[in-house]
Amino acid sequence: MINESLRVGDKTTGRFSVEIELVNNRDRILAETGAIPEDDVRQTTLQGTVDSDAARLVLPESVADQLGLEEAPEATVRYADQRTATRRTAQEIRLRLLDREGVFSAILEPDRTTALIGRFVLNALDLLIDRSNQTLQPRDVDRIVVEIE
Repeated sequence: MINESLRVGDKTTGRFSVEIELVNNRDRILAETGAIPEDDVRQTTLQGTVDSDAARLVLPESVADQLGLEEAPEATVRYADQRTATRRTAQEIRLRLLDREGVFSAILEPDRTTALIGRFVLNALDLLIDRSNQTLQPRDVDRIVVEIE
């Protein structure tokens, strides 16, 4: 079970820390079909910062290498101070948070040690930020709610 305790918080920006599980999704599929043993599925637990101002999932490059994630095309990133850089990206990352999971791509940062969890992940998992308590809450505890026009 994921440790849902918060470590650091900033109530004004919606930034706080959570623990996430990351799995190489291709390994998971191979294990489910019996092609590889369950013990060969590469996975890890990592601290992540929920950031309501960030859009994407950002992972340490070292974690992506450890998990053997499939690379995707490079991306140009723009930092808050307006600097830009070209970064590797990875795909087929199964992320688990608050008993919800989804498969995502991520920007890889060479000097990061924690994950950055942005709006795309929170929206896909249907998790809402409770800024006053610095927690994530599912909109519906039983299932993901999808709004369709």
